Amino acid sequence: MEEKVIKAATVIVTAISIIVAGTLLFFPQLHIRAEENRELRAQEAIERKENMDALEMLQYNTANVDSQDGISFDQQLRIALPENVTPEDVSVENDYLTQTITIKIPGADENYLYNYPMIGKSYHIDNLTYESESEYGVIEISLDSVVELQKTSDEHYIYMDFLTPHEVYDKVVVIDAGHGGNAPGATKQGINEKDIDLAIVLKVKELFDEAGDESVGVYYTRTDDSNPSLEQRVDMANKAGADLFISVHNNSTKSGRMSSINGTAVMYDEEKASEEKGSMQLAQICLEEMTSALGSTNKGIVKGHEIYIIRTAEMPVALIEVGFMTNQDELNELNDDAYQKEAAQAIYNAIYRAFQEGY
Repeated sequence: MEEKVIKAATVIVTAISIIVAGTLLFFPQLHIRAEENRELRAQEAIERKENMDALEMLQYNTANVDSQDGISFDQQLRIALPENVTPEDVSVENDYLTQTITIKIPGADENYLYNYPMIGKSYHIDNLTYESESEYGVIEISLDSVVELQKTSDEHYIYMDFLTPHEVYDKVVVIDAGHGGNAPGATKQGINEKDIDLAIVLKVKELFDEAGDESVGVYYTRTDDSNPSLEQRVDMANKAGADLFISVHNNSTKSGRMSSINGTAVMYDEEKASEEKGSMQLAQICLEEMTSALGSTNKGIVKGHEIYIIRTAEMPVALIEVGFMTNQDELNELNDDAYQKEAAQAIYNAIYRAFQEGY
């Protein structure tokens, strides 16, 4: 009996030895194959990325993050910094008018997105491109709305969150200075309407800046001698989710000849006249504040649905015609700094009055 047990045990031990030996011999091959598979997957990933645009790469990188890599952050987007580049070296510009964020990263070459994968969520991102210039890599993010950018960083990464204006402010206003650039508007005696419109709007901006009211976000379609398209102007208001849209212009007679006609008028969308707290009521508020402050003739509120920015605005809109450039006395006043300040104060007051009345 003992002999049988010993023989059986010997057979078992021998079998186990053979299995272990075989496994040990085969184990390096398994390791090699695993490494080869990893390399193959990595190469396949690179080849897939080569056929992707930057937005697709962002989505791919994010979907394939290995949780065991310890990658975790609360912000929407993580942008890696190349070696020897600090967060302070990177410039970030948020263009509200075109809803574009431009990020310039020094030392980022054509392979930057492969070597330093961008990771995060694509909320609000319509498109994302990357180009390598002589000394910089440029990431351009096209958004589906106006956003406020919140940015934090550490020594290796910049983190970004895109917030809608109403996530930051209680109330949102877009103010438009009419014309600009190669579109001067009415021109009389060497004075261009575009310059008066801008001067008044910049004075409105000063009032808001000085007030420092953090509950109200104010955006401007232009603050220089540029000429945004009509589509860009109204898109900015719509994509900001603005509560009010105010456009500042000046008037002239149909013939363009100097005349005795003078006064302030405000245009509104008559197609939405029945709306409570709508364009018509906003126009009336603006008209009352303007004529009261300026002492100008009340030319009334005027139907303006035919005007592109009025009919396509998704919020209450008022287009203010401050005065007539074809009236000599009014032209002199419109070109006067003190009078422009009074007009700006009236617009500022009208905005706050509208909010007080429930807009």
